[in-house]
Amino acid sequence: MPKKIVAGNWKMNLSVEEGVNLTKEINKNLNTTAETDVHVILGAPFTHLAPVAQVLDGKIALSSQDCSVNSNGAFTGEVSAAMIASTGASYVILGHSERREYHAEKTALIAQKINKALEQNLKVIYCCGEVLVEREKNEQFAVVENQISEGLFHLDQDQMKNIVIAYEPVWAIGTGKTATSNQAQEIHAFIRKVLEKKFGKLRADNTSILYGGSCKPSNAKDLFAQDDVDGGLIGGASLKSDDFIAIINSF
Repeated sequence: MPKKIVAGNWKMNLSVEEGVNLTKEINKNLNTTAETDVHVILGAPFTHLAPVAQVLDGKIALSSQDCSVNSNGAFTGEVSAAMIASTGASYVILGHSERREYHAEKTALIAQKINKALEQNLKVIYCCGEVLVEREKNEQFAVVENQISEGLFHLDQDQMKNIVIAYEPVWAIGTGKTATSNQAQEIHAFIRKVLEKKFGKLRADNTSILYGGSCKPSNAKDLFAQDDVDGGLIGGASLKSDDFIAIINSF
């Protein structure tokens, strides 16, 4: 069965000191009040990875929020997968809707980034999802299937073991609109069928599919109760220890 996962994405928030202190607080709360069968991941900015890695305990994994498509060289400001791995991080988030929108990242480029991450033994949280105009035209299934096929179908069975998928209904993030638990289940089940057609039922059933559309303590329990929702990629609520722990405990 898919592993239960709650992954925080801090985005461009917190100083290094604040990130370290938040990590310590989450560590403490996990040891005293949180469920033990949930895999917890913290997605920190590049500058925070090494300091945060130093204070993590064994219950929490560390993720970068992106990586370069290049291995090394004259690429000012870029951070390679090898650099990320050297900090102690074991995951990288790729294809996030904000990277697609604000940095014009196409799925073909993201697929190359996935290759670089896997070469460095990093696990990948691969994001997919439709924007509002696509949802209103009922194009969400075609959009998501295309993102998955272009982003992941070049991988083999062994490589897919290191892939987690995060579905982001972009129209439900910071817009005031809300995706229902039934809408989440519908698209998550569809994603699993898309994976099954390419990689087989066993791999599809064992791929964790996370919900990434404004998941918070008030709606996490209903979302996580759905058969094909294996956890969440958490934005704003991951910046508050109490909220993040409450989401973990929603399982």
